Amino acid sequence: MAYVINEKCINELDGSCVDVCPVDCIYEGLTKRYINPVECIDCGACLPECPVDAITAPEKSDPVWKQDNAAFFATALPGKDAPLDSPGGAGGTGTVGVDTSLVADWTKE
Repeated sequence: MAYVINEKCINELDGSCVDVCPVDCIYEGLTKRYINPVECIDCGACLPECPVDAITAPEKSDPVWKQDNAAFFATALPGKDAPLDSPGGAGGTGTVGVDTSLVADWTKE
C-alpha cells in the first residue's frame, strides 16, 4: 500500500516531500501532488517533510483521496490521450499540468 496525498495539498506545491523521496514517486499535477501507488515503497520519508500534513499513511488514508491518487495514474486525465501509468519517476515526467476531476472540481468551489 502506498502513502496518499489528500486535499490539504491543493494549492500547496512546496516540494519538500519530493526532495526526500528516494524513488521519485511524487508527481505534480496543476494544483496538487500525487503519489504513484505502484512506485511508492512505503518508506515514509515524505511524511515529516510535508508543510501542511497532507500525506497520510496507507492505513490512515481517506478512501476518497486514496482513489484519487490512484486515478491520477490509472485514467486518462483531461486533455491527455492515455493514462500516465507508472513512468518510473516524476523527474523524467516533469509537471503533468492537470489534476484529477475531483481536485479540479474542488478548486472551483
